Amino acid sequence: MIRSNPEELIRKNIARFVDAEIIPVAQELDKRGEFPREIFKKLAQMGTFGMRYPRNKGGAGGNTTLYCIMCEELARGLVSVASITAMQCLMGTNFLFHYGTEEMREQFFLPAMRGEKIGCFCMTEPDAGSDLGAITTRATQAEGGYLINGMKTWVTDGPEASFYTVMCQTDPKKKLRGIGYFFVPRDLPGVSISPRFDCLGTRTTPICEVAFKDVFIPTEYRLTPEGEGLNAFLKIIAEIRAMTAALAIGLQRAAFDDSVKYANERMASGQTIGKFQLIQAKIANMATNLEASKLLTYKATAMIDAGRDALKEASMAKYFATEAACSAADECTRIFAGYGYSMEYAAQRYFRDTRFLLSGGGTHEVLQSNIARWVGV
Repeated sequence: MIRSNPEELIRKNIARFVDAEIIPVAQELDKRGEFPREIFKKLAQMGTFGMRYPRNKGGAGGNTTLYCIMCEELARGLVSVASITAMQCLMGTNFLFHYGTEEMREQFFLPAMRGEKIGCFCMTEPDAGSDLGAITTRATQAEGGYLINGMKTWVTDGPEASFYTVMCQTDPKKKLRGIGYFFVPRDLPGVSISPRFDCLGTRTTPICEVAFKDVFIPTEYRLTPEGEGLNAFLKIIAEIRAMTAALAIGLQRAAFDDSVKYANERMASGQTIGKFQLIQAKIANMATNLEASKLLTYKATAMIDAGRDALKEASMAKYFATEAACSAADECTRIFAGYGYSMEYAAQRYFRDTRFLLSGGGTHEVLQSNIARWVGV
């Protein structure tokens, strides 16, 4: 009896969905810039939101490799849909799953797996991004719980979220060791959501600011014990970076496929433009970068799934794959020439969507500094 390879099975199933449900409407979704509610529901029905979580806890029983394969295939169709799904699977629900009470998981986590509730992650602030020690949103102990005050920005899925996992500072004197995570339902008094940002790319992904003013939460809504917030973050940052690399691979594949197809169809000087060596060089570079991105990324996910420290490898994958995606999108618009400047073709969307990937999971300037330090500089 021949057993199906779970990686091949996931890839085929998600690819089939992308080809049938996302690619035909990707341009229209991007143009409207609305949350893809129907696609979100269908993804929930397929069990994609529970990809990383065990079956006996309401998940799909997968691992980081399967999760990233799913993200890659979805990004091939539309990065916005992939980013929304990635948030629901990882940052938006991870802390709730691992640190929430059984009651909280029943009330929020399981409905999120069914697509009935949406979770998101609040980390970045107007004056604090990669520098976690600069976080100023405070969680102050009060009778029976905590009061949260502060502002978060660039909150992916924020306008649609049912609940937030909020990174807070509990004791400024402790700096990084004072970081903690707190569960905040959207409907609590003192939570306010800004109008969604009007962004250059990933137009379907809703992003906003979320403000917290004297928001009271009960003690059980603290998701990490005192002093363990930083360690909890370090446990998932490699996954976040590997996931971002997977999104970049999906976008590279879309740009590459369109470029090859167009190069084999577009005529100039009596032949297809793919016969010209300079076009061939662009295609060759895209193909090589794509393969290198896959090797780096899935090496990192294999290490994560084996329980090994993969932060360096995931950081390298995120850095390389995203830069390669930017290059592929740029070359795609050049191969399409004038048509690459037209909103009618997807080439311009690839170019715009790459900017979303550059800062997600850590800016490349920070990643380069970290990588240099890890290799001994």
